[in-house]
Amino acid sequence: MRLQDEEFSQRLLAWFAVHGRHTLPWQINPTPYRVWISEVMLQQTQVATVIPYYERFLARFPDVQSLASAPLDEVLHLWTGLGYYARARNLRACAQMLTARFGGEFPERIDAVMELPGIGRSTAGAILALSRGKRHPILDGNVKRVLARVFGIAGDPGSKALVELLWARSDACTPGENIAAYTQAIMDLGATVCTRARPACTVCPMNAVCVAGLEGRQAELPGTKQRRTRPSRETTLLIAQTGTHNSTAILVERRPASGLWGGLWSPPQFENESDALAWCERELGEAVRDPRALAPIDHAFTHFDLRLNPLVVRCELNLSVQDAADRLWYPLETPPRIGLPQPINQLFERLRTSLST
Repeated sequence: MRLQDEEFSQRLLAWFAVHGRHTLPWQINPTPYRVWISEVMLQQTQVATVIPYYERFLARFPDVQSLASAPLDEVLHLWTGLGYYARARNLRACAQMLTARFGGEFPERIDAVMELPGIGRSTAGAILALSRGKRHPILDGNVKRVLARVFGIAGDPGSKALVELLWARSDACTPGENIAAYTQAIMDLGATVCTRARPACTVCPMNAVCVAGLEGRQAELPGTKQRRTRPSRETTLLIAQTGTHNSTAILVERRPASGLWGGLWSPPQFENESDALAWCERELGEAVRDPRALAPIDHAFTHFDLRLNPLVVRCELNLSVQDAADRLWYPLETPPRIGLPQPINQLFERLRTSLST
């Protein structure tokens, strides 16, 4: 006999009342703003990683207005290490739109929320469900996995047909009351019990009715996206240093707003060492002697792998190369509050440590 949607929600709510998470920072005073920040941070990122970032972010930007008026560099600085930096840029842009169009408040209608930068259907539904108790289904990665396993929904999870099927199932299972609890519950079940690897089926509230559990198909469900060859890229990272042993600065540039590490600051990047040295002579006005290569840095993005080859050069401080909107000398000992990509931040930490020893 097929599991009924109502039984699914009843089992889930009963489990959540005893075993669910009830004291996460964004569950305390769950305003639309606080829930929104948490939902964006939790995209592609685990709860344990998010919590300290969330608390620092809310301490600095406690409301829409403070975020809307913040310099982009400060927003990106507080985001450094979370990755997927378009999320941070969209947060600020969204706050500015909320301030300009809605008086700093989130709209009531889901279609209006979905028109805001960086907010899709699932995030919009979660914001309204968790903060206002509005009945809207959600379909993040955890929810897809739970529904696919419990109801035996197979297929390519990236295909339009299967996504539509999962949305319909999510909508059917969402009850008419206890919306906030149900929404948190289905996310919690996927995050803590029905995990991608080694799901804890013996303690799952669905273990008696789950298709994947009963048929031993946990590894098969949900299905996997069609695999494509993963591309890789390689670039030379020019580490132009100036100053003394105790006061070293590195030239960094602001990345273009779109593309890799958009809006963040990074040392200049080139296709090869020759291009890097030619640029250094042209822009800094001096020939480079004895450039020194550091160990490569490998970094994985969602769709490709990147290898950074740092090339250290020493140069005299050229007064014609001044700090500007898109270029500055980054002092290692007294770093400014700007956004750095995580591998660049880690590289600077290593350079700072080597200078102090």
